[in-house]
Amino acid sequence: MSVRPAWEVRENEDATRWFEYRVVFPDGARVDALAVLAGGRLGVEEVRAQPALSLDDLSVLADWIEEALAEACGAGPAPEGCGGRGRRARPAWPRGAEGRRRVAQEYRAAQRDGADPVLAVMSATGHSRRTSLRLIGQAREAGLLSPRRGRG
Repeated sequence: MSVRPAWEVRENEDATRWFEYRVVFPDGARVDALAVLAGGRLGVEEVRAQPALSLDDLSVLADWIEEALAEACGAGPAPEGCGGRGRRARPAWPRGAEGRRRVAQEYRAAQRDGADPVLAVMSATGHSRRTSLRLIGQAREAGLLSPRRGRG
């Protein structure tokens, strides 16, 4: 059995995440499904099974997927894309000048590596995108990062 993130759509602070679910049984039977996790609710969008599932089996499928998601996302550190299930505690992040200095370091390191600097700050601080952008702005104001380029 495997569960892996397929894709994610973010709107403000909310995220809708899709997961690919696959289970292969010893007799060769197989179930592939696309599950969506939004607002703490699980839905099944697509199911392919070989041989076809009975209605009774289909009604149990959501429970199988929910257990697999909980197991994948709830045990230990959550794999990327798991979202609200099995949340980790926010890492300790210093406040004040030290925090701004570290935000700038994360931001510049991500730029050097060709990664998204905002996501790097989000990952390092454990904060939302909005809060991370505010922290980046504070680092800019403190002169630790170059000013934003003008839009135009």
